[in-house]
Amino acid sequence: MAEKTIVIQYEEFSSREEMSPKDQALVEAALQAQKGSYSPYSHFQVGAALLLNNGVVVKGANQENIAYPSGLCAERTAMFWAGANYPDVPFDTLAVAGSDNGALCDSPASPCGACRQVMAEYEKKHGQPLKIILVGDRLIRKFPCVEALLPFIFDSLDM
Repeated sequence: MAEKTIVIQYEEFSSREEMSPKDQALVEAALQAQKGSYSPYSHFQVGAALLLNNGVVVKGANQENIAYPSGLCAERTAMFWAGANYPDVPFDTLAVAGSDNGALCDSPASPCGACRQVMAEYEKKHGQPLKIILVGDRLIRKFPCVEALLPFIFDSLDM
């Protein structure tokens, strides 16, 4: 038996002003994307902004449905739209912001496992790291790649 340790590297910011202008703009786009949330059941609004390598920013918002789980997360809404409309353009950075009843959460909301796996597949498809910014009111975290959020990624994608 061998005991192993996983170390996750990420940056932590206490305010948006500490971030680069490029990241600040993407965070603002994620906050604005929350306006497109349809969340009458959970009242939890999530916005995502995905920066593509060509400079285009694609926004997504969570979409709920009374026939749960027929809805879709903000992250996948943005990634699937980008994948359908810009199939050959790599993803650079994804910013995600979550609010509860209209108030930005103090700590960042973290993507669900399904969203993380979709991020991993697009990262592998494009052959470059997808940076992820998780936005909270009092704390922002920036991860250098999907594996920092999802160690031991399901990568049997060569099937």
